[in-house]
Amino acid sequence: MLGLSPIALPFSFYHPIRTTTPTMKPFTKLTGVVAAMDRANVDTDQIIPKQFLKRIERSGFGQYLFFDWRFDESGTPNPAFELNLPRNAGASILIARRNFGSGSSREHAVWAIEDYGIRSVIAPSFADIFYNNCFKNGVLPIALSESQIDALFARHASTTPYQLTVDLEGCVVTDDAGFSATFDVEPFRRHCLLHGLDDIGLTLEHEGKITAYEALHPAWATR
Repeated sequence: MLGLSPIALPFSFYHPIRTTTPTMKPFTKLTGVVAAMDRANVDTDQIIPKQFLKRIERSGFGQYLFFDWRFDESGTPNPAFELNLPRNAGASILIARRNFGSGSSREHAVWAIEDYGIRSVIAPSFADIFYNNCFKNGVLPIALSESQIDALFARHASTTPYQLTVDLEGCVVTDDAGFSATFDVEPFRRHCLLHGLDDIGLTLEHEGKITAYEALHPAWATR
């Protein structure tokens, strides 16, 4: 039996419908309730435990976020866990201590955070892979100084509910009581978040050029 060469399918085969909507949610400016997690070295094994990594969908992981902390062995919500506190209900911003997102490289950790409704995590430092994964999935990680994080925890403790405004266009975090802190984001990552561009979205920005190239270079001519 003769071996057959694989057929190179055109870009339009994989993307038959031209889309004008972003493949990930843009992040411009967010005002939301803050949940405070006074813990350092929060690792991805706790953010999304391993038993939930078998799911083949990218959505639906929010229900398992911090599962081993949020629930007891019987599946009952742990009333003492930070995200279960009434004051943190509906939080879209999370503040934590240093080295957030350490541990394994599972991208599911960011999927769970975003699916739960948290769009920004603020901490003194992040694990590198987790930090990179955030930008690819519509979550803004913000690194502030230890003293600034201390101030946020103090303000959170004295105000219920505590809210922050995260402005990616101005690269500043503020509250209604005078707190203001600027943060740095690499320009390309900032651009992608502002416009809701993940890796697929970036490719689709060049769909016209790709289609034009394929029209001039049909698949049969490249074999």
